[in-house]
Amino acid sequence: MTEGTSLPGHLRGRFAPVPEEREAAGLTVRGSLPPELDGRYLRNGPNPLPGEVPGHWFTGSGMLHGIRLRGGHAEWYRNRWVHTRELAGHPFIRRNLTLDLAATPTNTHVIRHAGMILALCEVGLPYWVTDELETVGPYDFGGRLRTAMTARPKQDPVTGELHLFGTGFAAPYLTYHRVTAQGELLDSRPVEVPGPTMMHDFAVTEHHIVWLDLPVVFDPARARPGGMPYRWDDGYGARIGIMSRTPGSTDVRWYDIDDCYVFHVGNAYEDTHGRIVLDAVRHGPAGFRNAWSGLGGLTGPGGPATLHETGVVLPVLHRWTLDPAAGCVTQSQLDDHEAEFPTHNEAMTGHPHRYLYTVSGDGIAKHDLKSGARHLYNAPGSRHAGEAVFVPAADGTGEDDGWLLSLVSDDHGQAGELLVLDARELALQATVELPYPVPAGFHGSWLPELP
Repeated sequence: MTEGTSLPGHLRGRFAPVPEEREAAGLTVRGSLPPELDGRYLRNGPNPLPGEVPGHWFTGSGMLHGIRLRGGHAEWYRNRWVHTRELAGHPFIRRNLTLDLAATPTNTHVIRHAGMILALCEVGLPYWVTDELETVGPYDFGGRLRTAMTARPKQDPVTGELHLFGTGFAAPYLTYHRVTAQGELLDSRPVEVPGPTMMHDFAVTEHHIVWLDLPVVFDPARARPGGMPYRWDDGYGARIGIMSRTPGSTDVRWYDIDDCYVFHVGNAYEDTHGRIVLDAVRHGPAGFRNAWSGLGGLTGPGGPATLHETGVVLPVLHRWTLDPAAGCVTQSQLDDHEAEFPTHNEAMTGHPHRYLYTVSGDGIAKHDLKSGARHLYNAPGSRHAGEAVFVPAADGTGEDDGWLLSLVSDDHGQAGELLVLDARELALQATVELPYPVPAGFHGSWLPELP
């Protein structure tokens, strides 16, 4: 694809797609890679094929980027498109508005569960890929998964179960699924919601599932190839729902909240008073419209907000505390700096946490939710850090004992880098120099080498 100012912003600069699959061995490392990092860092993101100009950043064909680390060395880098049916020309949405679950751009996340590496996008089936990033094909858990699968599943660190959901454009609009630690899908439950919304994330606690039913709705009039058929709806309302994890339960207790949108949850847990605490990045109505229009989305009446109209419109860390005994919810802003892509030590998923890590500006922020302190690592020059994946140290005793891995993109098309930060001090420990540019993307995972 030719770089040029005629292209939309989500296809230029650090978002510019790369034109081919490449690989390189024996990567240069500046600093010192921790020897115990033995595995693969994988990240997914949109990367349209040459000549394609999708109307929204979220709809470009999926591409995986991988770096193999072992013994203090960076052995290889490679990138591969996720070879879905969508790459063969199948439509994103069919005329009857029913998803072809194996024909969507699988471009959002990549995880490993029960030994299988799965590339994810919430409007379709997961795609099974090898540890060399080659596509095997769509995966439906032995025919049991009959909805789309969220790109943001949650693994219980105690049971090993994988919790996930699927959304649809026709009823049931939301379905919950539970997968055992061994990879068997055992539990699927429709969850009643008023209509089809853009539900990207959710949360789990020790005993509950936490739903986010928010006012960004599917609009069939806006369905077009390469676009995103969602818009803000002032009349839909915003609410958080709490559902028991008890098998078979579908009752949800809903709590109305101020209008907002949440792309990404940090974590949730139950406190000592039985309240559910949810930490996430909140986009207000004006902030959502600004972000959505910048990515290629249609904003509807009123268009993008302006600072003059709304004041600060940046996404920030926010906390909702839901009290089942009192039947109420309280909400508070945790930080006043821009934040997105929150991550945490996944050993704390569903349990009380002290630290969150976010992308803030062009760098990585560490948020100490106990002291209120915020520390920032800034990427230099025209570089922009992506989501920071936490890797725990094998002998660590503290929640932040470990490292953060972040893939760096460049506004001027320079080669990418993998940053390795000491999570305790938020200090740079090593930089892996990649031989090629890497576009900005979405979510990734550290996959330690299996025994």
